Formats: sequence, C-alpha cells, structure tokens
Amino acid sequence: MTDNSSSNAKLGPIELAPSVLPRHAWSFLFASFFSIGMVTFVSIGQAYIMNEHLHIPVSEQGTLSGDLVFWTEIVTLLLFGPAGAIMDRIGRKPVYATGFLVLAIAYLVYPLVTDVFQLTIARMIYAVGVVAVTSGLATVLVDYPKERSRGKLIAIVGFLNGLGIVILNQFFGGLPKTLVARGFSGTEAGFWAHAAIAGTAVLAAIVLFFGLKGGTPVRHEERLPLKELLTSGFRHARNPRILLSYAAAFVARGDQSIIGTFVPLWGMTTGIAMGMEPAEAVKKGTFIFIVSQAAALLWAPVIGIFIDRWNRVTALTFCMGLAAIGYLSLAMIGNPLETYSLIFFVLLGIGQISAFLGSQSLIGQEAPKEARGSVIGAFNISGAIGILFITTTGGRLFDGMSPKAPFIIVGAVNLLVMAGGMWLRAREAKDG
Repeated sequence: MTDNSSSNAKLGPIELAPSVLPRHAWSFLFASFFSIGMVTFVSIGQAYIMNEHLHIPVSEQGTLSGDLVFWTEIVTLLLFGPAGAIMDRIGRKPVYATGFLVLAIAYLVYPLVTDVFQLTIARMIYAVGVVAVTSGLATVLVDYPKERSRGKLIAIVGFLNGLGIVILNQFFGGLPKTLVARGFSGTEAGFWAHAAIAGTAVLAAIVLFFGLKGGTPVRHEERLPLKELLTSGFRHARNPRILLSYAAAFVARGDQSIIGTFVPLWGMTTGIAMGMEPAEAVKKGTFIFIVSQAAALLWAPVIGIFIDRWNRVTALTFCMGLAAIGYLSLAMIGNPLETYSLIFFVLLGIGQISAFLGSQSLIGQEAPKEARGSVIGAFNISGAIGILFITTTGGRLFDGMSPKAPFIIVGAVNLLVMAGGMWLRAREAKDG
C-alpha cells in the first residue's frame, strides 16, 4: 500500500522527499552498505573457485572471466527494463529485497559447481539478483532525497558502497585462507566462505522487507501502463542530458565491472605465477582491489560536495576526466603486487567512484517521477551493454595481450564520454 502521508523529515543534513521517513532512509543506508559489496564479491569468490575447485589453467582465466560476465550481462539486458517497469508498478521494496535472496542462492550454488557449464548457470542466477539489487539501489537513491540534498545523499551512499566493498570483500576474501589455516580443506573453505556471505545477503533482505517504504512515488491513477513503462526509458533519451547519462552509464558500470573482475584476477594470477598457493594469491589480489575501493571510499564525500555545487553536466564531465586518468595510469604498472603500484590503484578507485557518482547525480536530477524506475532501467541497460563490450573484449586481451588491456579500453571510452559532456555543456551555455 502506498504511503501518501506528507513529510518534511530530515536525516542529518539530508532533506527527505515527502512521505519518506527517517526509518526508511536508515534502512536504505543499511542496504547501501551491503548492496555493491555483495555484488562485487563474486569476482573474488569466483577466482578462488576457478583455482581451488575447478583447477582452471591460469592462461585461460581471463577469457573465462570475460565470458562469465558476458552471460551475466545478457541476463541483465533482458531483465533491467522489466525490473524498472515492475518497480514503477508494485514498488521498490519487494524487488530490492528479493534481489538479496537471489544473490544468497547464487552464492550457495557457486562452490558446489563441478564444471564451467554449471559455473555459468550459477553466474546467471547471480545476474538476476544483480538486476534487482542494483535497480533497487539506483531507484531508491533517486526517490528518497529532495533535489537540494541529492548530491549529499549520493555521496553518503557512495561512501557506504565503498565501505561495504572494503569490509565485506576484505573479510570474506580472506576467509578461505583463515579456514584453511584452521584445518579445513581448500574446497571446504570455499564452501563455508560462500555460505557465510549468502547468510549475510539473507540478513540484508530481511531488513529491507521490514524497513523500506512501501508503494511507489506516484498515486495509482498517475501510473503509466506497463507497456508504456517498458518503452519510456528509451523515449526519454530525446532529452540530451538523459542521453549523456546513458552514455556515462555505458562506461561507469563497465568501470565497476572491470575493477571487480580484472583487478583481483590480475593480482591473483601474478601471485600464482610467483609460486603462491591459491588462497594466498586470492588474498593478494583482494588486497589491491581493496586499496582501490578504500580510495573510492575516502574520495566519495569529497567529490559529492562538488557535485552538489556544480552544474550536473559539468560535474559529470569532470568525473569522467578523473576516471580516464585513473584507468590509463595503470599502463605504468609492471608487477601489480609491488608496493609502488598502489598509487595507481588509488587513482583507479578515485576515478571509478567519480564516474559512478557523476552519472548517478545527472540521471537522478533528470529522471521523471512517473517513469523513474523505467528510466533507471534504461540507464542500467546502457551499463549492461557497456559491460558486455568491455569485459568480453577485455577478457581476451587480458589473456592474449596484457592484463592492462581492459583498463586501457575503459580509459579511452571515459575520454569519449568526457568529450560528449564538454560538447553538451558548451551547447547549453550557447543556448543561454
């Protein structure tokens, strides 16, 4: 049932939209901590499964990782549009919470697979959860603040996303090594680490079921027909700002996928080549991933201040420039596990979170209330297409050319979106 009561509630400095109460916002912040951390753990866990459970040759793991992301994005391409339309019809809460339950199922299945086909099926189950969780996160992030507080809430959510990535991946990524040290076999350690993160996903789902605001932001009589909702996201691309945000999503979601997929894999394969055991190599690969996410965590509040004060197109353009610098700087790395390389992973994290927050701020400002879930769905579809292109190409280049290749591709695409932002900002200034 939709809560239509008026409210001028606040959560600290955040002014909340009408009918959004502090308890709704607290529940959303709780979910923000877990959402992206739960999604990104798959790459760390998958690297362990490929080595310890399935014994995939290191020379094939880049291509296989890219292929698994490909099938993930095929699922997301099919489901992001319907998920957005469904959220506009029945509300955000049931979709968002169910997403965590599906992630829990996927993580329970992952350590039980015995071949690449089963691993692919598990990854596709995971993809269904990703659609629901990321759609819920993005749409609620647009729903809950008043416009003048949007940048502040985006920065807080970005900070919590980063904190969740750092803490959850550091803890669960290191759990197999801890369990092996306590006498578990390598496969048993992999199972219990995945079971633990599955249980955490169930806890997040319970909090969302009881804590998020029910209903939709519009009255029943204002809701668009389902068919129109399915097409409205792409129809709104006639707005050049929404079109630019879709282009930003193409690379910004690819940013997150590239980092989550190929940074841990780069560190892990390097560690194995140096003679490390899989559990130790995964821990090393997780560490450089955590460094990048810790940098993102600390940078999110800083860039959030500027996003709130600047024109949103200007902010997005600047953020894309930072992302290009971060990705292209990795070309200077030799061994990713050497200490000097950490500064480049710091730049990577700063660029990645900037691209994410810049794209979210622009789509949050421009998405119309009556079709918000659908526009966010189209935004996510654009991101899924970007991930398809970047990870399938990048996975093969990772194996066949260099582990740096996927990052160079992303850096180049960031430069193109930055150029598009500069063009749009100049056009708007000219039009007055």
